[in-house]
Amino acid sequence: MSKGVKIFAGRATQQLGEKVAKEFGIPLGNVTVAEFSDGEFQPSFEETVRGQDVFIVQSTPPPSENLMELLLMVDAAKRASARKIIAVIPYFGFARQDRKDKPRVAIGAKLVANMLMAAGVDRLMTMDLHADQIQGFFEVPVDHLYASTVFFPEIQELSQNGIVVMAAPDVGGAKRANSYAKKLNLGLALCHKQRKVANVVSEMTVIGDVEGKDVVLVDDMIDTAGTLTKAADLFMEKGAKSVRAYCTHAVLSGPAYERLEASQLTELIVTDTIPLKKQSDKIRVVSVSPLFGDVIKKLVHNESISKHFIIS
Repeated sequence: MSKGVKIFAGRATQQLGEKVAKEFGIPLGNVTVAEFSDGEFQPSFEETVRGQDVFIVQSTPPPSENLMELLLMVDAAKRASARKIIAVIPYFGFARQDRKDKPRVAIGAKLVANMLMAAGVDRLMTMDLHADQIQGFFEVPVDHLYASTVFFPEIQELSQNGIVVMAAPDVGGAKRANSYAKKLNLGLALCHKQRKVANVVSEMTVIGDVEGKDVVLVDDMIDTAGTLTKAADLFMEKGAKSVRAYCTHAVLSGPAYERLEASQLTELIVTDTIPLKKQSDKIRVVSVSPLFGDVIKKLVHNESISKHFIIS
């Protein structure tokens, strides 16, 4: 199985890379990164990749050095005569910039796609893009995986042990929450929010009945936690029994941890696409390494991965 395949990881996703390689059945490849005094850095593969299928695991959250490191690793593999280069980007940074939502702004997601294509990727593997249409920004195959594969069994068990209602913290997440609700035959509740400036919620209202029910919020990411914690507190005010949140990418910037601790949120379940900055009793991490490891196996053997698309 491992013949002709090597898996490497960037510094931003080293632990996840090790788990993915272990799930696949090979040790993680050896990469060193030389740093110069001015901050410039240079990744180097310390083993041959000639004629190999090279998988490079690296999420691209801020700072932008994480993206630059991935690009340099792709370029290094290309120049070292790798047969194929597959960028495994569990968290695709800049995905919120998928369109021009006001004049004179960049479409950052498209620019990142262009840079990855120019560097030499032959395929992209990612998870829960903020906007599905980003797949179309690439001229190579994109395997867009969903954290629902790992979240669904837990939520299904919850729904069998109590009265559960699926919920979205904003209208943008309504499609995802509705997909879970339809699959599990559960009720649906929504929060409608209004923003005056980015990352600041000015007003929020609840649509749907949550009284006496266990509310399960689902979203693709949690950043400053303003929307999620306000939604959780609002659901509790409306009579909810408990509020749990399943969010794929734990960006958790700014006052996120403080907001989580002060909120009425029972539990936040996230994946390890982004390493946690610090631990919290309210946060539980589930690993997506078995999913990525299995998909890499199926990709190498040209097998279907459709069984993983429980909810998309």
